[in-house]
Amino acid sequence: MATQDCICIEGMIFYGFHGVRPEERTLGQRFVVDLAIFRDLAPAARSDALADTVHYARLHDLAREVVEGPPCQLIETVAERLAARVLDAFGGRVWVRVAKPQAPIRGAVTATTAVEITRQAPRRRRKDAGT
Repeated sequence: MATQDCICIEGMIFYGFHGVRPEERTLGQRFVVDLAIFRDLAPAARSDALADTVHYARLHDLAREVVEGPPCQLIETVAERLAARVLDAFGGRVWVRVAKPQAPIRGAVTATTAVEITRQAPRRRRKDAGT
């Protein structure tokens, strides 16, 4: 049975230059990122050792690198890049939410506009598993 344990970080705020509109890419804006990585946390709970878990500071660093990194037009792309970085570093399954608190939508008042994605690392084939 797959584990439902997760390490979650909510409300990370970064400043980035993502968006379709030219002013978004020159002026930038705040982005709020939430993420959860799903894995079995029992070994870490038993050992009480950081080496047996995912250090949440590293997850924060990955989120910062992506959001403050090269600009994208879509927050879908930002979320996908972050999910890929987390899976590349730690494997397993990840959920990512990227939000624009004040998306520039003419004539609209919104609290936030966001995308959420869930991705899973491909299962690795065992070396002795034939073709």
